[in-house]
Formats: sequence, C-alpha cells, structure tokens
Amino acid sequence: MVSQQQIEAFRREGYLVLPGVFDSAQMKEITGWVEELHSWPETPGKHMMYFEESSRADKRRILNRIENFYPYHEMMADLLDDEMRAGCGELFGEPAVLFKEKVNFKMPGGGGFEAHQDVQAGWDDYVGLAVTAMVTIDETTTENGCLEIGRWRHRQEMIGELWRPLQPAELVEVDFTPLPSKPGDLVFFDSYVPHQSAPNLTDAPRRVLYVTYNRASDGDHCERYYAAKRKSYPPDCERDADKVYEYKV
Repeated sequence: MVSQQQIEAFRREGYLVLPGVFDSAQMKEITGWVEELHSWPETPGKHMMYFEESSRADKRRILNRIENFYPYHEMMADLLDDEMRAGCGELFGEPAVLFKEKVNFKMPGGGGFEAHQDVQAGWDDYVGLAVTAMVTIDETTTENGCLEIGRWRHRQEMIGELWRPLQPAELVEVDFTPLPSKPGDLVFFDSYVPHQSAPNLTDAPRRVLYVTYNRASDGDHCERYYAAKRKSYPPDCERDADKVYEYKV
C-alpha cells in the first residue's frame, strides 16, 4: 500500500495522507455498513455506543461514536483485517494487530475534540506505539470539523499529562493543520501526534472510521483494552444513574 519513501515520511512526520484508497463502489459498501452500525440498538455487554447533546436549539440526544463493533459485524471485521492492517504493518515494519476501532459520527450539532495525543488515554499501558488509520466516510471540511493534525518536531514522547487535553504551554511548538478529506481517503497517524477537531456546524453528518493497530510483537490487547474501558467509561446503556461520567481524551 505504501512506498518506502512514504514510510520514511511517516516515520519523520508521524502521519501520512493517501487520497482515494477506496473507490466509489467500495465506499458505497462501507457507508452502508456504517449506517447499519448507526441503526443498531444499544445493547449492554456488546458494542459500545456513546451519545452527546446536540449544540443546536433542540438539544436532542445524538450518537457521538460506536466502538467495539469488530466482533459483531463480519464485513467490517474483514475490512479492518485487510488493507488497513497491511498498511499499518508496512509502517511498523512488522505485522500489525487490531488495538481498537470506532466510528466518530459527529452529527449536525456534534462537538469537536480538544487537542490531545492518543497516548494520553493510557495506551502505553498496553503498547509502545499505535498507528491509527482514518477512513473518510463523508467529505470532511473546516466547517464540519475535519481532522487537524499537529505539525511539530515529531518524536515518540508524551508532551502532556494523562487523561487531560493538551494545554497551551504544551503546544508552543505545535502548528495545527486542517486535513480536509474526501470519501475514500485514508490517513495514518501515530499515537504521539497531537491532533484536534472542531464541532460540526453544518446540516450533514461528518462520519469517519478510526481503526488503531499495534505491532504484533507487543501482543494482542484489544479485549483487555475494551474490558478496562467498559469499567472506567461505560457506554451510555451500561451507566450507573447515580454516577457522573466525564470524557477526558
């Protein structure tokens, strides 16, 4: 999937943009699968659905993201086990295994994500390095909150603290660049690259598929990761009504 020159650029910059990896026929299938996920009922103990309150006047409950669907959707599982995993393996220089997966829906009125490094979510408890493959489902723009990637002196170092967004003093050498994308585009970025996104201010959804892999030599931690997350930050349908849950990074 990637050339040696692209591998070197990825290791230098921490991210790589590959336009048009999936053609229109493939995207029609993938978009249909994402719509199936959206229609799934909330089901305790299985896939994990998270909701938010729309910023629009109606303040309605909207789907924010779905995670841990890999065991329950055969076609999506095949997709995650194919080209993206192979591409991440090329970037790692060894076979890759699935670490986690999600679809961020960012519906109209959906919120953005503050600047952070993925490693700040405790990923280094499991793996030394992770690489996320982002597949664009809907066209992403600055108006609907496209991915903004941090250009910096890239290194495998956590510049912030665990479980909180990056602070201004930690971002003095980071220049965020919007990465608008078209359906079928693929973006790889590693777990140390700062990134953020703005809210969706349009009337259409901004759906993207995020699939994260780690080196096979670091082990398979997917089930353990989701078991821990289910305890610390359960999906909406599994929450204790007497507790307050806060999304951090």
